[in-house]
Amino acid sequence: MAIPTEIVNRKLSHFDLCAHQEVEFREKTTWLEHVELVHQPLTETRLEDIDLSVEVMGKRLNFPLIITGMTGGADEVGIFNRDIASLADRLGIGFGVGSQRVMLRYPEMRHTFNVRPVAPNLLLLGNIGIAQARELTTRQVVDLAESIGADAMCVHLNTAMEIIQEHGDHDFRHSIDTIERLVSESGIGIIVKETGCGFARESGKRLASAGVTWVDVSGAGGTSWVAVETLRNRVLRQLGEAFWDWGIPTAASVCELRDMNLNLIASGGIRTGLQAVRALALGARLVGVALPVLRAYVSGGIDGVETFFNSFFAEMRAAIMLCGCSRVADLDPRHAVISGALLDWVHQRGLPYGSGFKGAR
Repeated sequence: MAIPTEIVNRKLSHFDLCAHQEVEFREKTTWLEHVELVHQPLTETRLEDIDLSVEVMGKRLNFPLIITGMTGGADEVGIFNRDIASLADRLGIGFGVGSQRVMLRYPEMRHTFNVRPVAPNLLLLGNIGIAQARELTTRQVVDLAESIGADAMCVHLNTAMEIIQEHGDHDFRHSIDTIERLVSESGIGIIVKETGCGFARESGKRLASAGVTWVDVSGAGGTSWVAVETLRNRVLRQLGEAFWDWGIPTAASVCELRDMNLNLIASGGIRTGLQAVRALALGARLVGVALPVLRAYVSGGIDGVETFFNSFFAEMRAAIMLCGCSRVADLDPRHAVISGALLDWVHQRGLPYGSGFKGAR
């Protein structure tokens, strides 16, 4: 069966817009600039001995980082997925594919998501939207993960993006029931993730009650998928412009969920190793990056991506040492002081904070 041109064009359009257009939040930031790490001048560590490794879902990562899902569904972006996944495998970091929705109707597009042959040891995350997961049996969701050898499945929440997208999904009823079913029946890891608009405490509580243990907050301040769809969609342009900056900043999202015994992935606008360490100190277990990887690839190929990560990890190692820690696992909210808009948010929302708060690990 031939793949409809509009599907391929949409996948390529998303990739091209993110690579070359202004698709980030205009006014809103991650608020990680309101997180100050506490410098410890007296340290008993050696820079080269700083341990950045973490154990995640039964696999050892050399660095607490995942390249979060971006694309799939067209041959050109399939090459990107394989190149990036191969590098992630070599570096010892995680990698997620973009939405596998297209595979439901066109299983012949599996090869654009199937990176396992070039990344045998990779922590690999599958991806499906909540609106699609609701209509699938648990076995079908598991099959999507198993078809690409994924270690876990991301179920993404993308309400804001969909209501801006022409002919997008408008019905998200029974979302929590779907998540609870997948967690209890699937037998695989389920990661619930936003797509750039962040998380509030109330939603986090519902996920925790449903048995969810991993959440990717994907906060505001990085790529705005409302912006991407606004640039694609002339029909709903005015609505998209109004909600371009909608969402809870990444730092605030971590603070919203950090005392719920959830494993948090802080993504959304993470661009540097220093930002990553700030997010980890707030209470995240891992950080996620996407847009800077795509842009480094477009401008410099796979060598450009590796150069980006070398700088990223060097910043992380230095920041952890300057905080007086010898390993990334030692970071917690006692190593961070918050101020400005983030502190105001924490106060008004009644969130836990302060040097005595250790957070959930």
